[in-house]
Amino acid sequence: MINVMGVQLSMHPVFVLLMMLSVATGQFIELITLFVIVFIHELGHASAAALLGIQVRSIQMLPFGGVAVIEDRGDLTAAKEILISLAGPLQNVIMMGAAVGMLSLHWWDGEFLIYFIQANAIIALFNLLPILPLDGGKIAQALISLFLPYYKTLVITYRLSIVASVVMIIISLSPLIMKESGKIELNILLMGCFLLYSGIEDYRNIPYRFVRFLVNRDKLFAYHLSSASLAQPIISIPAKPLDTILRLFKREKYHMIYVMNARGKIIGILPEQRIIESYFEKKG
Repeated sequence: MINVMGVQLSMHPVFVLLMMLSVATGQFIELITLFVIVFIHELGHASAAALLGIQVRSIQMLPFGGVAVIEDRGDLTAAKEILISLAGPLQNVIMMGAAVGMLSLHWWDGEFLIYFIQANAIIALFNLLPILPLDGGKIAQALISLFLPYYKTLVITYRLSIVASVVMIIISLSPLIMKESGKIELNILLMGCFLLYSGIEDYRNIPYRFVRFLVNRDKLFAYHLSSASLAQPIISIPAKPLDTILRLFKREKYHMIYVMNARGKIIGILPEQRIIESYFEKKG
């Protein structure tokens, strides 16, 4: 593990093993090229996060790609999350453009340059698939969170990602399932398994992520107070469970809860902080 300006750079042990095997199989150049492309892709995410004032904790190189780990305090806006997610594929587009330019000007010809262009295109397009934790999945989740309650957004997007991962696995195994003569797509199978595992783990961690979302709502209140924006109302009855009310909260909206009796008369108006505080007191 290497620490550069407070950012930890690390490689998964399996990734190191693949590098060693590539030397034995004569594919070291191809693998080191992919390593550089993925690393620059992740640097794009890290740079965008740093420019937006978000701390970058580490850049990790995994067997099937990489990940830039940023400080997620639960108050990351949808716009910032989309910009950070797009910054990675943007690096691939820039590298492709530079390579195509050199190819068209005959500054550098050969199979390697074609491989470099194709590798960047594949990595960029794959990462833009709307499957979590890929960049496309994060973008889709951020956009959906602007219209649906945050908790519902998490549940829907992670469930869809799990389903999409299973579809990838089935597609990779289709020659075996259909008893055809074609070979199994091992790359798609491995990526599908990796995404499925990540999706299941993230789905299990939804309660933890939702709690982080709740504990950082004070910053949202300060923002809406300073901008004098209108609060979004939530209608409730006295008997409604607190967690049911909290799951109606939207990502970038501040809420006032109107408590009504059976006759439809308002008997209380509560700011969302009161509901959050009562929820954690009850939990405690």
